[in-house]
Amino acid sequence: PNLNILRPADRIETIECWDLALKNLNTPSVLCLTRQNLDPINKKYLKINKCSFGAYEVLRTNKKIKLTILASGSEVNLAINICHKLAKDKIYSKVISMPCQEIFEKQSKIYKNKIINETKFKISIEAGSTENWKKYVGQDGICFGIDEFGKSAPFKEIYKFFKLTTEDISKKIKKI
Repeated sequence: PNLNILRPADRIETIECWDLALKNLNTPSVLCLTRQNLDPINKKYLKINKCSFGAYEVLRTNKKIKLTILASGSEVNLAINICHKLAKDKIYSKVISMPCQEIFEKQSKIYKNKIINETKFKISIEAGSTENWKKYVGQDGICFGIDEFGKSAPFKEIYKFFKLTTEDISKKIKKI
């Protein structure tokens, strides 16, 4: 209870999440960092701490979209790759980085609606349990993740085993 789990997607989000943890001394925080060498999702540091919203849009392939892709941590890079791949087939979407669900839950109804409910179809990508994502994707959505325990290997092998690849997820999305 009363724990902020912060899962940043790149160096700038890590700095922003660290800042949040230091400023919210009444609330314990856990920073979950990856060892993977990832491409940055934010190209420059802004004055506003986007992680302070808990979730924010990092990419949109068209003004009108059909799909919202939610992810946190290292999976934001995967979500971006999927978003670009789908756009080639004229399936336009947006990617939401959600470094902290606990902080996102404290946002206004208007903000949460803007982030989550712009599209009927939503997916989440998490190289971990999908349980926390079900409330965001709804009945029409799909949660891509790992709901079992005990596999260990380099991340690319694990992603392939659990079908958490750009190709596998894109194929499934196209079916819906």
